[in-house]
Amino acid sequence: MAEKVLMKGNEAIAEAAIKAGCRHYFGYPITPQTEIAAYMAKRMPKIGGTFLQAESEVAAINMVYGVAGAGFRVMTSSSSPGVSLKQEGISYIAGADLPALIVNVQRGGPGLGGIQPSQSDYFQATKGGGHGDYHLIVLAPASVQEMADLTGKAFDLADKYRCPTMLLADGTLGQMMEPVEIPDVEVTPVEKPWAVNGTKGKRAHNIVNSLYLKPEQLEKMNFERFEKYKQIEENEVMYESFMMEDAEYCVVAFGIAARISKNAVVAARKNGIKVGLIRPITLWPFPTEVIAKAAEQVKGFVSVELSMGQMIEDIRLASGCKKPVLLCNRAGGMIMSPEEVLAKIDELAAN
Repeated sequence: MAEKVLMKGNEAIAEAAIKAGCRHYFGYPITPQTEIAAYMAKRMPKIGGTFLQAESEVAAINMVYGVAGAGFRVMTSSSSPGVSLKQEGISYIAGADLPALIVNVQRGGPGLGGIQPSQSDYFQATKGGGHGDYHLIVLAPASVQEMADLTGKAFDLADKYRCPTMLLADGTLGQMMEPVEIPDVEVTPVEKPWAVNGTKGKRAHNIVNSLYLKPEQLEKMNFERFEKYKQIEENEVMYESFMMEDAEYCVVAFGIAARISKNAVVAARKNGIKVGLIRPITLWPFPTEVIAKAAEQVKGFVSVELSMGQMIEDIRLASGCKKPVLLCNRAGGMIMSPEEVLAKIDELAAN
């Protein structure tokens, strides 16, 4: 068993990626994720890997596209406006059915916004972000340990379904330090028969492509891709349920907002309010059935978000708008307190 060490969330992501078999990193510095790039710059040359600080985010994501097409585990990381610049490349990677990991340690927006933590990239991550019909598998950690664990999980899911995955964290989780255990055993990625890595005269050429000039062929590829997405929705939903057994009210939150909300739930229970928490770990696929089931049990929901209200739309859709959904939010890099979440729970319970 590996010993626990004190690490920043950003550093935990980088080390976990290396343990997961990633030997190729392409990125560009931007706060609050720069420690990932700095860590990779130190570690990759020592283990025979490749670190390259590209001339831009656009260049970095296209380098990811190339290495993913060659069959290697590869990642990039950035923060909100940097990920916006990567969107065309992410769409290309999705359209070519390639596995890769994109890390977004969110900051406030829109535009350059500020460098403080936010969750306002939810729509960008879960609704595609770039052009065309596609999804990313989106994982949302709530601790430094999960920053590490979900990095390895993201690589595994990317390879399993041949699609890009995103680790959607925030500036708080990226910068905070907690004890974390990263497995000693390094993963050796499996051979990928579809990869463009040279035929050696033993097989036909593989082709990696997202351009289909015949509309019938492009439509066929899109329908096939969404059959794959259906399998992901059926098999890969991850969530945490906290005190939901007898709950009359439900808080829904992810990432750092979920940690704050958990304290508020405990406080509300002490005040006699039966409230529980559902924490989506996969933001896509969203735990739709879990929320739908909760809607049959509870009198209402509180969506806790560091945004102007984005996940709240998925909660309303999943619950069939059967129960009220209140929003408890801060924006622009501000973080709510447990007392603010508790006040919103009290408001819901009073109605």
